[in-house]
Amino acid sequence: MPADLAVIGLGPYGLPLAQAAVAAGVRTAGYSTGPEAGPLSAAELRRMHSGGFRLATDPAQLGRVRTAVICAPTPRGADGGLDLGQVEAAARTLAAHLRPHTTVILESPVLPGTTEEFLRPLLEDGSGLRAGRDFHLAYSPSRVDPGSRAHTPAGTPKVIGGLTPACTESAAAFYGRLTDKVVRARGLREAETVQLLETNYRHVNIALVNEMAVLCHELGVDLWDVIRCAETKPFGFQAFRPGPGVGGHGAAQDLTGHATRTLRMVELAQQVNSRMPRYVVQRAATLLNEHGKSARGARVLLLGVTYKPDLADLQGTPAREIAVRLMEFGASVSYHDPYVPAWNVLDRPVPRADSLYEAAADADLTILLQHHRTYDLQGLSVKAQLLLDTRGATPTGAAHRL
Repeated sequence: MPADLAVIGLGPYGLPLAQAAVAAGVRTAGYSTGPEAGPLSAAELRRMHSGGFRLATDPAQLGRVRTAVICAPTPRGADGGLDLGQVEAAARTLAAHLRPHTTVILESPVLPGTTEEFLRPLLEDGSGLRAGRDFHLAYSPSRVDPGSRAHTPAGTPKVIGGLTPACTESAAAFYGRLTDKVVRARGLREAETVQLLETNYRHVNIALVNEMAVLCHELGVDLWDVIRCAETKPFGFQAFRPGPGVGGHGAAQDLTGHATRTLRMVELAQQVNSRMPRYVVQRAATLLNEHGKSARGARVLLLGVTYKPDLADLQGTPAREIAVRLMEFGASVSYHDPYVPAWNVLDRPVPRADSLYEAAADADLTILLQHHRTYDLQGLSVKAQLLLDTRGATPTGAAHRL
């Protein structure tokens, strides 16, 4: 039986969409655009297959669906702008098999104007069809919260913006099968800019609280208590928490490479957040020095090297730079992470601790980089010789906090 939906790109955006579609009873085919690592477990993938999900190995299968959603990744290119290479490859493949009345939706993170100025010509030239007349074209920001149990696809509103009102309604009809609420944007550019705003909102606010972390340490102020108190305000404040850096798939977008301008505040946020791994290493070296030890030759244990808790995803994790900088200081680095059985840094394997408490007791310094649920931080704080908590997760007074 042919699929109703083709998800093109099976990475961090495409796999969750395919999973939500299968759960909603939509016959779904997945088409890979390259080497991708999605956030789903093997068990979740097995459930998808049992629900009818199929991998499309023949691109001709893309011409047999009613809806095609492009979810190809858009990593940063050499110039700092978004690399649309995989989006272009996906579009050319789809265009060669595109049929009239198909609804094509882009979910990849892109800058405003990309869907109409970049994707549309590729689809039209490759298919001989015209967007808005022969097929529907729309954009919808991907709203994926990997590993979250609270924010399910069905309960997360989807924003839709189409090339024409009919395009918007066609895309809305599709997403209405997956979510309880569909929000119609005025057009393609508005929907694309929603994605820009949402991504940058996260990065700017994390940068603010990261700067507050540095300031509060210098002032001798407990930032975590400040945040605890501030988040009781019922209006005008949303709590963000500092950390060793910002990882994940949603990179901040300062409009680098855009013809009009850049976003100065986002540029500054990127600078602040990119300094955090260096700051963590400086704090680590200072702590060791204060306890009569040198970073050179020190045994340092990194706890949690994924970018997000309880998730086996290393995309953009600050743990990598922290490990590199510690090694440059001459430290002997090991790690523990229940979700990462092997980890390489600078093309060399980092030793993995099998026994967490024994490793913490043996290490000169233990640095908590990610707070996985399986970590008993009270017990860990007792075992560790010296503990630096970059997540504010340990009991008050049990560790040195960021």
